Amino acid sequence: MGAAGYRCRGGLGVVVDNPIDRYSVGSNSTHIKYAADGSLTIYVQRVSPGPERESNWLPTPPGPFSIITRLYGPKPEVLNGVWKQPDIRIVD
Repeated sequence: MGAAGYRCRGGLGVVVDNPIDRYSVGSNSTHIKYAADGSLTIYVQRVSPGPERESNWLPTPPGPFSIITRLYGPKPEVLNGVWKQPDIRIVD
């Protein structure tokens, strides 16, 4: 699974230039850190969430943007509708 942040420019999705040169976060990302319970939090935001969380940071531009989720070689649970993508939650 992978996620990428895009901003709209002239009706096209353009990857977001950012200070850490990261344009996607996914299951094949070597920098990702999972929680002790196996859960995963990806920080999708404009400013760094801090050094301890930056491994899971997907930088975004100021203003509106889109998140695209990709599933490569999906398992049967995805294809038959049992698996659902977790909701994106806004956290203050």
